[in-house]
Amino acid sequence: MHPRTLRPGENGVIMIHPPLVSRVLLVLLACATLLSGCAVTRSLFRDRAAEERAAALLQVQLSVMRFADEYTAWITERIGMFQQSTDDPVERLAAQSWLVSQATSAFTIAAGPNPELNTIDMLVFVTLSRMVIEDRWVGELYGPRAEGLLAAHKALESRAWNFAPQLLSEAQIMELRTGIEAWHRQNSVVRAVPFIHFEDFAFATGATPAGTTSSGSIFSFLGIDPLSNLDPAVRELAQTRQLAERAVYYGQRAPKLISMEAQRLAFELAVTPESALLLKNVDRVGGAAQTASTLAADLPRLFAEERSAAIEQLTGILDERQGQLQALVVELRSTLEAGGTTSDSVRETVAALDVLLARFDRPASGTARGESRPFDVTEYTEALRVMGETAQQLQLLLGQTDGKMPALNQASERATGQLVSLVDHVYWRLVQLILVLVAAGVVGALGYRAVVHRIRYDS
Repeated sequence: MHPRTLRPGENGVIMIHPPLVSRVLLVLLACATLLSGCAVTRSLFRDRAAEERAAALLQVQLSVMRFADEYTAWITERIGMFQQSTDDPVERLAAQSWLVSQATSAFTIAAGPNPELNTIDMLVFVTLSRMVIEDRWVGELYGPRAEGLLAAHKALESRAWNFAPQLLSEAQIMELRTGIEAWHRQNSVVRAVPFIHFEDFAFATGATPAGTTSSGSIFSFLGIDPLSNLDPAVRELAQTRQLAERAVYYGQRAPKLISMEAQRLAFELAVTPESALLLKNVDRVGGAAQTASTLAADLPRLFAEERSAAIEQLTGILDERQGQLQALVVELRSTLEAGGTTSDSVRETVAALDVLLARFDRPASGTARGESRPFDVTEYTEALRVMGETAQQLQLLLGQTDGKMPALNQASERATGQLVSLVDHVYWRLVQLILVLVAAGVVGALGYRAVVHRIRYDS
């Protein structure tokens, strides 16, 4: 029997020839050696060029992301300075809207799936934005006040084009600049440039990848996956890493965009008619509160001044009436003196009559008749003469009295009326003063309580 053949044993078991067993063992040993050395095998046969390509694309993506952050920071600073230089809410709203659109577009471009196309999109974006600021903001709307924002856009545009040689050739850079300028001349009225990407720009100009005659054209970047020539495993790893970087990047910038949008909403509310009316009403309420506070602080001084003015006015009235009373008293005194003179004259006349009548009295008894002197006609003649003179004086006195009585009556009535009028006037003036003081006290107390209540309510 040949030594390499198999033969059944005595119990029906197949027996293997020893040389065959040794060969099987050698094959198993070789497989184990290959499996144990797979790491070495991968290190010998992996695609280093593909990995370097993926790393280069990742660096391009990170560069675009850093530039987007720098771009947003510069524009935010300049927009803030522009908003501080104006009090017009419409201008502030326009500036904030521009900031929101710029930041959103910059972050969206930086988080795009194609790093190379992101770089080109960023070049188109910053160039068109500078053109809008130069033509619209400086040339038409705000003039020198927007020069600072224009300077920032020019500086950022220059920095963006400094990154272009890392990706594009000189011919491609010139082709891209020429295309942007041609598109701007054809669309000079376009103001919403933040969302115009390179692909939209290419289709608008009619330069599609199918229409390009050279693979070195700038438009050859459209529709090309930069990771298409890589090893599938390396390609999947690079795409996963890029996706993670993009997601983390945009997630970290989303709160900033939300904050900008909230500020823009506040500026938009400020320009609506309802908000403007509300602000005017708030200003009026604030002015009223300030006026009430000032009035409350001045109430003691106002009360003192009004009280002093009332007292001075009353004193002046009394002084004026006192002068009139003095003149009236003088006139009354003159009248009373004239009346006294008249009374003295009447009293002297009555005394003379008493003397005259006493001469005609006869004695009641005979003793008296015996003691009287004999009748003398000269005494009667003298008595008649004195009586005639007395009658004349009495007539004169009565005439003077009759002449003085109307004046005396008029003076007495006028003095009485003026005294009554003065007393009534002073009485009503005092009543008015008391009412004014009471009303002023009540109004002041009510005003003070209202002011205190309003201050407590506001606080």
